[in-house]
Amino acid sequence: MREVYFIKQNKEKWLGIEQVIQGKIKKNPDDLSSLYINLINDLSFAQTYYPKSNTTIYLNHLSSQIFQKIYKTKRVEENRLTYFFRTEVPLLVYQYRRYLLYAFLFFILFTSIGVLSGAYDKDFANIILGEDYVNETIENIKKGNAVGVYQSGSTWGSTIGIIFNNIGVGAKLYIYGITGGIGTLFALLSNSVMLGSFQYFFYDYGALKDSARGIWLHGVFEIFAMVVEAMCGLILGTSILFPRTFSRFNSFKRGFKDSFKIFLSTIPFTICAGIIEGYVTRHALKMPLVVNLAIIISSLVIIGFYYFVYPSVVYKKINNHTNDAVL
Repeated sequence: MREVYFIKQNKEKWLGIEQVIQGKIKKNPDDLSSLYINLINDLSFAQTYYPKSNTTIYLNHLSSQIFQKIYKTKRVEENRLTYFFRTEVPLLVYQYRRYLLYAFLFFILFTSIGVLSGAYDKDFANIILGEDYVNETIENIKKGNAVGVYQSGSTWGSTIGIIFNNIGVGAKLYIYGITGGIGTLFALLSNSVMLGSFQYFFYDYGALKDSARGIWLHGVFEIFAMVVEAMCGLILGTSILFPRTFSRFNSFKRGFKDSFKIFLSTIPFTICAGIIEGYVTRHALKMPLVVNLAIIISSLVIIGFYYFVYPSVVYKKINNHTNDAVL
């Protein structure tokens, strides 16, 4: 489509959105969200076919303004925290969904490297996990207590330490994105290889089932959150390397703002993982297997739904209002 025709086709709609932003036309929050989605579609089209044009710059500016309008309206009608998790984050995850896919693909690749390294080098676990940790775990396995390492220390003290440690790991995965994403990938490589070698280590000693019953009680939330945090780092890095129609600084500001919001959404899952690891994992082998499976599967369903399914649900729900948002 030629740019002149594209402008002619959408001019009245854009002028109407300007009037909404200026307060000359009143819209409810759902209609505002629909207008935003519609405008984002126009912006994506313009960025693809007219990346250097004034039309794209104009749509960027218009999108930013109506986005702020949505927030101001939603703050009045809905609890800000509720809106953040129910609508704002899912829309951002949907917008950057390919980065989540990239993060998971890298995670699978790096974890596989850890597994293969453990399989071909029996000393690999010692190098990655440390000899003291490995020796302690071997002794626990011999005693029939593969999750014994999680039973040391008080529940409360362990929980607090675990939560702060995991938040720190997640923050590094995210902040290292400022290196253009290279630091994020290196941090993800380190943690994923450790996970892969750790799981193969238990397999090699015939304790994979028992270890999985314990590790994945908290591991589902912890590892999934880690991948999402890597996604945030990749978003941040890409905003620096590929500013597209923005100036590099404005692209960075936008990338930081969006990725930081997604990063914040992982904190509740990280806290839950810490609580489970501190209070529940130590009892993993004493619990009926059905309870272990119930916790693991329900955790996977909850976090998987929130980051993989729910963003599409929110996007489609808002997009379905577009035809009703009459200017």
